Amino acid sequence: MKSEIKFAIFLGVGIAVAVGGISILFSSLDSEIESVSVIETDSAIPLDKSKFKKAPDLVGIANYLNTTPDKLASEMDGKVVLYDIWTYSCINCIRTLPYISAWNDKYSDEGLLIIGIHSPEFEFEKDKENVELAIAKHGITYPVVMDNDWETWKAFENRYWPRKYVADHEGYIRYDHIGEGAYQDTEKIIQQLLEERSSSLGLQIASAESLVDIEEFEHTSFRTPELYFGYNLAQGRNQLGSSEGFNQNKITTYREPDSLDLHKFYLVGDWANLEDSMRLESDSGSIKVLYHAKEVNIVTANNAEMEIFLDGMPLNENYSGTDIESNNKITVSEPDLYNIISSQKSATHELEIKINQKGFEIYTFTFG
Repeated sequence: MKSEIKFAIFLGVGIAVAVGGISILFSSLDSEIESVSVIETDSAIPLDKSKFKKAPDLVGIANYLNTTPDKLASEMDGKVVLYDIWTYSCINCIRTLPYISAWNDKYSDEGLLIIGIHSPEFEFEKDKENVELAIAKHGITYPVVMDNDWETWKAFENRYWPRKYVADHEGYIRYDHIGEGAYQDTEKIIQQLLEERSSSLGLQIASAESLVDIEEFEHTSFRTPELYFGYNLAQGRNQLGSSEGFNQNKITTYREPDSLDLHKFYLVGDWANLEDSMRLESDSGSIKVLYHAKEVNIVTANNAEMEIFLDGMPLNENYSGTDIESNNKITVSEPDLYNIISSQKSATHELEIKINQKGFEIYTFTFG
């Protein structure tokens, strides 16, 4: 074979391998947003469960909310269990809660048990009172366990918020979903596993009902990624546009930027650079970001009043988020996620937040 032909073949193989590798890489990246694993079964054929993993024990739990350790252990016995790994300042987690609560109302009497595994992203989410407030805010009545040290998170070998595992009545994990969405797939699996349970236990169960109908949040295909203010969480992301940069565990004076780059945030004032946040150390300061999205949320802590401007003008009602007050301001009084921008269409805008309170702390921007 001529050397030119050999070279062409080797080159073609190399390109194919590279394309395959890139495809695998982006499949993995996409799974950070959404991933579905559905186990189809034929009810007429006995199911070999040796290929399934058993759900791990709940370990390292700091607090049990809406339940007790003994009560939860008793309720889990012989139930179909949906494990929801979440944290209360995560907007993606919050968007799934109406579906989970609806499934709890609909199927708890038929053998479904839902357990919220609260694995915190930020330190303030380890506080029992903060989590209790969030549970009350979102109307959660099913058991929630506080996995403050991520021991149960690690036992599940998890890496994402939110994530849902559904285990059958014998404890085998039969379904796994990362992120928002796939609500109909999830509910169909719940119905299937409840039918398997009733058949195995000789119980009567109503035939599969219609699925929960809740309007799903529609993401924009192109939007600014989540912006992290803590130097530890921001590593490798290059999201701080201010020329002064990050200065770990130091107070830095940030000056007005000459211009803004898309998908980056800029600070004005004196800010302490902390591991998972930035804290305002001057009496006033501001945050600027040039973003592309239809929705903007912030995660903050400590008392403060913020005034919101969009494209250099006071925020008007066409863009006001659900937490904005009538005077284009927002008052934050507890560590939580706040919706500041909400519009019908995705577009590029310049957002400015003016803060009047020393000690205000910001953790992240999220966009929808």
